[in-house]
Amino acid sequence: MLHKLESLEERYQELTDLLSKPEIIADQSKFQQYAKTHSDLTPLIANYQEYKAVRQELEQTRQMLAEQPEEEFKAMVLEEIQELEDKARTLNQALTVLLLPRDPDDDKGVIMEIRAGTGGEEAALFASDLFRMYSRYAEYQGWKTEIIDISHTDIGGIKEVVFGVAGQGVYRKLKFESGVHRVQRIPSTESGGRIHTSAATVAVLPEAEDVEVDIDPNDLRIDVFCSSGPGGQSVNTTQSAVRITHTPSGISVSCQDEKSQHKNKAKALRVLRARLKEVMEAEKNAETAGARKSQVGSGDRS
Repeated sequence: MLHKLESLEERYQELTDLLSKPEIIADQSKFQQYAKTHSDLTPLIANYQEYKAVRQELEQTRQMLAEQPEEEFKAMVLEEIQELEDKARTLNQALTVLLLPRDPDDDKGVIMEIRAGTGGEEAALFASDLFRMYSRYAEYQGWKTEIIDISHTDIGGIKEVVFGVAGQGVYRKLKFESGVHRVQRIPSTESGGRIHTSAATVAVLPEAEDVEVDIDPNDLRIDVFCSSGPGGQSVNTTQSAVRITHTPSGISVSCQDEKSQHKNKAKALRVLRARLKEVMEAEKNAETAGARKSQVGSGDRS
C-alpha cells in the first residue's frame, strides 16, 4: 500500500508541475483532464503526507524515550507515543478507504424521488419533511436543486416529488439515502396524542448522459395534457404537461412543473434516462451474480 501511495504522490507532484506550464494551460482539454485528476488525488495525498509526518514524529518520540532515563519524563513520553499511535492508526484506516476504487458515478448529479408510503396524510407530511431536509442539505453543500415534478396534498404534504440535484460529488454523498425511511411521532393531524408510524420511499438515481443511455425516439410515446394543482392562470387551460412512455421497458415519466411544454419534455427525458440507466445497471449486476453462482456452485454436498 505504501509503495502505491508513493507512486501516487509522485504523480500528484508531476500533475502540480504540469498545471503551471503555459502549453498545458493553453490546451483546455488537457488542462481540465489534469486538473480533475489532481483534484481527485488531493484528499488522498494530503492524508498520506499527514500520515508520514505522524510516523516520523512517532519514531523521533520513541528514540527520545530510549535516551531518557528519568521515570517521570518516561511516563509523559509514553502518553505522547500512545496518542501518536492512535492518530497514525486512524490515518491509516482513512488511507485504506481513500484507496478503494471509486464509483464512476460519484461526481455526477442525481435525480431524487420521494414518495409517501404507509401512513396516509402523515406519510405525505413526512415526505414533505424529507424533501425540505434534502433541499436544505443541498443548499448547505452549495448544490443546485431543481423540481421536476411534485404532487401536493390538501394540508401541505407531498404525495410525490421528483427533483434534480447538481454539484460536486452529489451522488457520492447521497447514494446511500435510497430506501424506505420511517418515522414514529405524534402527527399534527392527531388529536388524541397517539404515536403513529409512517414511511416514505427515497430513490437516488445518478444522472445519465446521452452517450450512456441511447434512446430511440421511435420507442417513445409522448402525451401532453393540462397541468393540475397550484400554478396560476395557465393551469387546466394550456396543455403544457408531458408524459413520456418508453415502450420497450414500460417506464413512464411525467412532468408538469414548467409552463413550457418543451421544458417539461426535456426534464422528463432526464428522469427517463436516469431510470433506464438504473434498469441497465440492475440487469448487468444480475448477470454478474448469475455467472458467479454458476462458477461457484451451491456449496452443497451434491
